[in-house]
Amino acid sequence: MITNLIQFRIRYAETDQMSYAYHGNYAQYLEMGRIEWLRNIGISYKKMEEQGIMLPVINLNINYLKPAKYDDLLTLKTTLLQKPSAKINFGYEIYNEKNELITTASTTLVFVNMKNSKPTRPPAYLLNKLDKIIF
Repeated sequence: MITNLIQFRIRYAETDQMSYAYHGNYAQYLEMGRIEWLRNIGISYKKMEEQGIMLPVINLNINYLKPAKYDDLLTLKTTLLQKPSAKINFGYEIYNEKNELITTASTTLVFVNMKNSKPTRPPAYLLNKLDKIIF
């Protein structure tokens, strides 16, 4: 499957009293990974929304293996797990600067038609792009 890597640094405002990255911020990190994964294959999530399709998260699973701390430089690996239908599934791995796996996660999102708020098939341009790349 297609994988994309991004790096980001834990900011002070993202930490708790122990100087660890607050667990609630991880959903935002995963979102950054998904947006950049789409951008990497030439798809703009912003344009997808402008064309009437949104992708709300319907399932989120996170396994915290080791803490991330203030100023840590992390690498987030985002992977498409299967060809999308009305849903799209991603897997994630987060590594610290020592290349230690510190977090694993998965999300399921559903393609929703913004006009009627109902699930829909993925946009044809997304499926065509994926067919050319991997399927």
